[in-house]
Amino acid sequence: MLIMDKAEIIALFEKYIRKLRITPAWDVRLEFVDDPTWQKTGDFKIDCDDRKAILMLNSINPTQENFEEVIVHELMHIKMYPLDQVTESLIANCFEEGTAASNFAYQQFFNALEQTVEELSKCFLLEFGENKEFSYGRCRKGKSFDDLYEGLNSIN
Repeated sequence: MLIMDKAEIIALFEKYIRKLRITPAWDVRLEFVDDPTWQKTGDFKIDCDDRKAILMLNSINPTQENFEEVIVHELMHIKMYPLDQVTESLIANCFEEGTAASNFAYQQFFNALEQTVEELSKCFLLEFGENKEFSYGRCRKGKSFDDLYEGLNSIN
């Protein structure tokens, strides 16, 4: 269920595609996903050659509470996309696909990319956001700190 109405979300989307200087260089469209099986709050599809992108937002069961944060996060991915593609190309050309080294490099890269995009999004939201409250939806689904260590042997 949407926390904001679609008109408010569209207005935020329009604000941030300009503020992040994504348009006019890119053509970006916002689409609401009404599929109850879709597990993400936001994602995008991109055609880098044609400089077009579709930002998709979950309107049925989002896990994040702050759609402004989600919009900024996904648009930051578009800003970072050239670096993303260069890094993926380097990994693909330096490691044999499917090997442990390739899998490790991809995992490390995607973790670092996601953390960087999230940190940039938070900074941008704190400076320009109307709703500066961060979403904690993913934390609620994760294990507690103690649960992560349950069953591990003590090193003592």
